[in-house]
Amino acid sequence: MTWIRPRRRLGAPVLLALLVLTAGCADPSSDPRAAGSAASSPAASAKGFCPPPEDTLASPSPCISYGWDQRVAENHAYREAQPITAGQRKEAQPRATSLATALQELAAEGTTLAGLRTAAAEALGLKAAQIEVQGDFLVPLHDVLVGGGEGRVCVNGAVDSSGHATAEVVGRTVEGTCLPGRGGH
Repeated sequence: MTWIRPRRRLGAPVLLALLVLTAGCADPSSDPRAAGSAASSPAASAKGFCPPPEDTLASPSPCISYGWDQRVAENHAYREAQPITAGQRKEAQPRATSLATALQELAAEGTTLAGLRTAAAEALGLKAAQIEVQGDFLVPLHDVLVGGGEGRVCVNGAVDSSGHATAEVVGRTVEGTCLPGRGGH
């Protein structure tokens, strides 16, 4: 019986290929050229926690807050209304009353989207293109939000599921809209 011996020459190319493939897997922090770069700073490596204040070099903070409620509040901050003065609120209150009356008249019979925008624009003294609408129950009109305004002051109205209309004077959201963003992912 004849034995065939495996050739040892095949091992060298395989070993060389493995060496080439694993060459890119080195730790980047061990590279002397990385000293002083942003990748090696303590602030850049913060993940899921806030480093001690003395280690924070970046602005804004590279940390993620601990509390779930705080993270949700930060995530939805764009929806919050900017503050307005009592004088601005008082000056816009007649428009809020006018909007609530217009929405209440439309609630029973319903309307089209164009009709809703037109009625709200007339009540607020704006153009129909400046009116924001959320909701799509137009006949009869319910579960709808309507808003519009100028500058930082907005008048937002709502018709609830029973057809009752209300309106209020609020500040424009941080995002720049009268109605708060719907949110969600």
